Amino acid sequence: MSSRARSLLAVFIIAGALLGGFTQGVLGTCGPFTDVAADVFCPFVLEIFYLGITTGTTATTYNPTGNVTRLQMAAFLSRSVDAALRRGSRRAALDRFWTPKNEKTLGITTLGPEGIFGSLPASDGADVWVPAFGSNTVSRVRGSDGKLLETWTGATSAQAALCAGGKVFATGGTMPGALYRIDPAQPAGAVTTVASNLGNFCAGLTFDGARIWTANVGSVSIVTPGASIPWTVTTVSGFASLLGALFDGSNVWVIDGDNNTLRKLDAAGGVLQTITLGAHPQFPVFDGANIWVPNYTSSTVSVVRASTGAILATLTADGMYLPYAAAFDGERVLVTNYGEGSLSLWKAADLTPIGFTSIGAFSSPIGACSDGIQFWFTLQTNQLARF
Repeated sequence: MSSRARSLLAVFIIAGALLGGFTQGVLGTCGPFTDVAADVFCPFVLEIFYLGITTGTTATTYNPTGNVTRLQMAAFLSRSVDAALRRGSRRAALDRFWTPKNEKTLGITTLGPEGIFGSLPASDGADVWVPAFGSNTVSRVRGSDGKLLETWTGATSAQAALCAGGKVFATGGTMPGALYRIDPAQPAGAVTTVASNLGNFCAGLTFDGARIWTANVGSVSIVTPGASIPWTVTTVSGFASLLGALFDGSNVWVIDGDNNTLRKLDAAGGVLQTITLGAHPQFPVFDGANIWVPNYTSSTVSVVRASTGAILATLTADGMYLPYAAAFDGERVLVTNYGEGSLSLWKAADLTPIGFTSIGAFSSPIGACSDGIQFWFTLQTNQLARF
């Protein structure tokens, strides 16, 4: 049968179902199912059938009175979560069901002449903000097409970006550390230094809804925004070399790279819990339930349940070598592999690998973020790539 003939047959079948006409025998009483009545429950059965949550017991039977085992319920719930994430994502609305397979399909934005080593970008949902350590700048890149829009200056040793409260912040990896602020509504110019007395060599940062936390060498700094600058800073020592930081909705977590640990903090910066990870963990991401931590020297990723601190899995993957930073797009987790020049992807819901993409042997991908549509990551070639 030709494709045109099949298309016409499909149209006739659907039309017949809608009209309750001659296709009744082909489709059954409720869609394909002959053992389900065309009553008020039929639309619910059809919805989960169309979404792939259930396929029935055979091609034409649903077995509506049969018992559901715990294993079957797990399958139904898993498929429900998958369907909701897949169809409800921003990627689905834009028909982006594909994943780039190699470096030739990446979008590239060149940021400037200076190195961006260690740069950790952040998205505000529309644009991506990229600190450049070597040029002391923060660049604004348009999310829709990767166009370099503006560049702010004066951010000495800018390393990590954060979008919070309608503003953009960046850490300064100086001694002592600094925190810079940008108002995106204003024309580009010099950043505003809101604090210059943080712990040494600030790396990652996060926001808890009221205060900004920075991860430093030997300490964590808690910055309280105020009506005037400089802002109040409280620095808590007792750590080794902190790198990544995140907030899970209840607590701040920091990565202590030299001690190979993930630490859960209380509101004052005290350690509530310590989880031992692989060697030299770096910059993690929180997916709403779990914390994904790349272990640089171990070439693994630890997945930690935020509610308990339990390690759910230690992941490995083809092509993973010196993983550096993780990002989450609402459905998938991406990890940059600094040593391999590649990206690793997992399905966040069940930790299964999606794939591995090479982006060039000497590309050295570093920090990563997502705007909910695509991933963005920085390269040592002074570029920002979109995936």
